[in-house]
Amino acid sequence: MIQKLFLTTIIIVGMFISAIQAQITPNAQQVSVKNYQTPVKKLGTRGSYRVRTSANIDTVKNTDFSLNGQYQFMLSRSKTVNGYKLINPARLASVWKSVTDTLRKEGIALADTKAKLAEQTRTVGSLQTKVSEKEAALNNSTVKADEISLLGFSFTKGNYHMIVWSIITVLAISLLAVIGRSSKNIQEAKHRTQLYDDVFNEYQAYKVKSNEQQRKLARELQDERNIVEELRGRG
Repeated sequence: MIQKLFLTTIIIVGMFISAIQAQITPNAQQVSVKNYQTPVKKLGTRGSYRVRTSANIDTVKNTDFSLNGQYQFMLSRSKTVNGYKLINPARLASVWKSVTDTLRKEGIALADTKAKLAEQTRTVGSLQTKVSEKEAALNNSTVKADEISLLGFSFTKGNYHMIVWSIITVLAISLLAVIGRSSKNIQEAKHRTQLYDDVFNEYQAYKVKSNEQQRKLARELQDERNIVEELRGRG
């Protein structure tokens, strides 16, 4: 940020010096920034001219108010004579004011940032001190806590760990036994289910076969009845 502002200031100062050199150049002394004369032929009078100045009202407005935008606008609205830019002092003063205002604002923002950084540094130091104190207290508590009380009984850490792991081992063995029995029961249930499915499928097949036989017998019976009826009709 500071380097950017420093470079901007150098550019503006160089531009200001170029404008001064252009105004004191002998070849440019006949050209005025405020009164740039353009010959315009006057109607009805041969060889006569009227003076039109460049100090007329500038209808072009700058839409980019950044430092670069103001600088480019000033260059675009300035005339070039013998390789030098004839810069309007009012525009140059306006750009310089923008630069100084920007420097002042950035300086204030930088001071605020430094103040916030210092405050945060103090806060971090305070927090680090508190953390160190808590770590020291925790270490003291860990050293003192050599015994563990369980159900009103005090145990050393070694005995406590042995009891806990023994309980965990017993529970794990019991769980494995339950899982083993459950697996056998599940397999038996699957076997019974398979047997039921087989019997059910056989029953369905028998039922379908029986229905087909009944329909076949019904058709044969109907044929016999038709024959009997036909014989009676002839008799």
